[in-house]
Amino acid sequence: MLNGKKIFVVMPAYNAARTLRQTCDELPREVVDEILVVDDHSSDATVQLARELHLTTFVHHQNLGYGRNQKTCYREALRRGADIVVMLHADYQYSPRLVTAMASMIAYGEYDLVLGSRILGVGALRGGMPLYKYISNRFLTFYQNICFDHKISEYHTGYRAFSREVLSNLPLEENSDDFIFDAEVLAQAIYLGYRLGEISCPARYFPEASSLNFSRSAKYGLQVLAVSLKFWLQKRGLGRFQMLNPKGRKLAEDYYSEISDNTQQKSRL
Repeated sequence: MLNGKKIFVVMPAYNAARTLRQTCDELPREVVDEILVVDDHSSDATVQLARELHLTTFVHHQNLGYGRNQKTCYREALRRGADIVVMLHADYQYSPRLVTAMASMIAYGEYDLVLGSRILGVGALRGGMPLYKYISNRFLTFYQNICFDHKISEYHTGYRAFSREVLSNLPLEENSDDFIFDAEVLAQAIYLGYRLGEISCPARYFPEASSLNFSRSAKYGLQVLAVSLKFWLQKRGLGRFQMLNPKGRKLAEDYYSEISDNTQQKSRL
């Protein structure tokens, strides 16, 4: 706990057996109340390893996508009583040791949502981010800052901490089940006036770390442009989009039973 708040770490996982243990080993267990893994129908031993590590484990019976994986992560964390939820990829690309710092910024009331930025500092290229990804990251972030009338260093990090209020109130069920889910979440949070903070986070790029290939990256980039344009149009009264409807569908508590394995490890840390 931090300041009386329960801290959950959620890990959307897909074929993460080679990196899951190392990621968990570096988590600050003194503040993390529970680690929750959602496996998106991996073909390796991710589920077996997660259970051996006594992590709370959920399994999708088919591959449902990165966005749907996160929806399950957040729904189950809220259901189990989380006050602050930190989303950390299981591929060891981001530093697990920063969980305490990110959660603290929410636990003590400074922010509602905190991002671990690879761009703050000098870590992105030094950590091995491909040059084309770095350039596209900078262009898309510049474009989003203009459309959102906001200013943060990076919208595309997969390391995020949320207050319970944010996850409960955002219309997350209106979002895609694909990778663009990440951009949609931040558009919704900014549109609804939540406070976003950032912390510098080194990142690692190596064969076992998940990363989109060029074609998927290009598709993601075009989708980011579309999401940002929707935000800009709705802010100016030139369009209405369900994704940005504050009364849109929230995380449905009864949905999980249709898609995941109810045989879960319930051990606490």
